[in-house]
Amino acid sequence: MDPKRIAFEERGSGRPLVLLHGLGDRRQSWTAVVDRLAADYRVVCVDLPGFGATPAPAPDEPYDVYSLTDDIHAFCELHGLDRPHLAGNSLGGSIALELGVRGLAASVTVFSPAGFSDDVAKLGMRAVGGLSRLATRVPMPVKERLADTAPARALARTALRGDPRSPTAKATRFSVRGLRKGSPFIRMVSRIAEYEFTARPIGCPVTIAWGDRDRTLLPSSAAHAHRRVPNARMVSLIGSGHIPMADDPVTAAEHIRWTCRAADLGSPGAAARNAAGRARRTESGT
Repeated sequence: MDPKRIAFEERGSGRPLVLLHGLGDRRQSWTAVVDRLAADYRVVCVDLPGFGATPAPAPDEPYDVYSLTDDIHAFCELHGLDRPHLAGNSLGGSIALELGVRGLAASVTVFSPAGFSDDVAKLGMRAVGGLSRLATRVPMPVKERLADTAPARALARTALRGDPRSPTAKATRFSVRGLRKGSPFIRMVSRIAEYEFTARPIGCPVTIAWGDRDRTLLPSSAAHAHRRVPNARMVSLIGSGHIPMADDPVTAAEHIRWTCRAADLGSPGAAARNAAGRARRTESGT
């Protein structure tokens, strides 16, 4: 799609850091993390095509992980984001890893990325896709009322949050706006269920983090991720669910910062800056 149509917002200055949300989410899911990163980076939060304020591709256009990877690449080129740091959650994590494979990222930090589920988990995801398609037949007002019932809200908190009883999880609910025929969510959910990240080299620092209470993409998927991305730094996020940016934004931000710094310290520019700093300290006798 035309990268000019991709909605985004940015804060801060410095080396660019692009944040990519998950399926059915939007750029605001990163708000609490942005506050902790904007002092050091030019943080760019993107609405992926079909979500938030970005329109979806036409029904006859490609729409999957690979086409979204192309879209984000074009977006970065349009805005002069040359090999940015990337961080992503779920679907956004898969896109970040694919961009890393293409050599288009300075570093990659992902939280519960799609593409590493075993056969049993894939069956569950296919079942979710089937139920979602059935839900398109239910009138929207009925779906809205059902989503606001106590059992539905409890299920949403359990599925998406690490601690369903926490005060911050209280407002969590399933969005049913995407449950309509031909919607971006319906188009994408079946493709996510079949998508598999294949083992390929990623030539930059990578952190793969998984919430130990993720009930959407199970933590056991981390073992598959470690085998397919052997150079990745693997992290278990204690107490977090599928969206760690909501459960523990401080820890999520620190893991992003760690990976960015690992890349920046290893870059030629960083090496030159460090050498100059050592020279200045020697001259001053410190």
